Amino acid sequence: MANLLDGKAIAKVLKEEIKDEVLKWKSKGVQPKLAVILVGEDPASVVYARSKQKVSENLGISFELHTLPSDIAEGELISLIELLNNNEQIHGIMIELPLPKHISKESVMSAVRPDKDVDGVHPINRGFIMSGEEGLFPATPQSCVEILLRSGVEIAGKHVVIVGRGETVGKPLVFLILKHNATVTICHSKTPDLGSFTRQADIVVAAVGKANLIKEDMVKPGVIVVDAGINETPDGICGDVDFEAVKEKASLISPVPGGVGSLTTALIMKNVLKGLDLQRRNV
Repeated sequence: MANLLDGKAIAKVLKEEIKDEVLKWKSKGVQPKLAVILVGEDPASVVYARSKQKVSENLGISFELHTLPSDIAEGELISLIELLNNNEQIHGIMIELPLPKHISKESVMSAVRPDKDVDGVHPINRGFIMSGEEGLFPATPQSCVEILLRSGVEIAGKHVVIVGRGETVGKPLVFLILKHNATVTICHSKTPDLGSFTRQADIVVAAVGKANLIKEDMVKPGVIVVDAGINETPDGICGDVDFEAVKEKASLISPVPGGVGSLTTALIMKNVLKGLDLQRRNV
């Protein structure tokens, strides 16, 4: 039976590291600060924004929430982003999604300064992740790597099969994993005989958004499984992996909840500090 990749325990350690780094910035007279923009009143987005505020303040990072009406013009939203881009007291900017249909997500995300883009979605940051240069990268793929490294997993030389080619997790994760010298195969909804690929993997990362897609007969004994999926079902929240069955065959497996998702907010806060460092270097 598998041991757990314990996201909660790792997040606790990560948060202590962030607190120490915040104190170092404060000792230099700098107060790290995150600005979050919430357009409309999508219930889930409101919850996520408030959750980030709580974590941010617990870590000593100042938090500024901008709540805007759902009928705001795209130009007005971009004007606010420009103000935050030019405000030296703001070190990270995050836009809660989804945005109203009349607003272009691509235009808004591209308006955020790359070195303040804590979501890691700006085209320049996407370029940095591909080239291996330093930038701000999305939290969930970072979480997948962190949960492995901090659990003592050696990624170099492993065959990693990523199931899911989404812009948020799958695609950026390819390049983060390659940076650690793994061999990477990426599969998706059009891949025929998915199990023939996942059974070859030393590490399987599931990030496709389909409940219990990865079954016990689709993995080899001793596999390491990272479940980055989150799905609402009548039985509650579950991942993309049939956890109860696969854990009997795997050596390590991340649960949902309590795995990858536990790290994401902390890594957004780490991006605030990384952004602050990049901004100071560019002055």
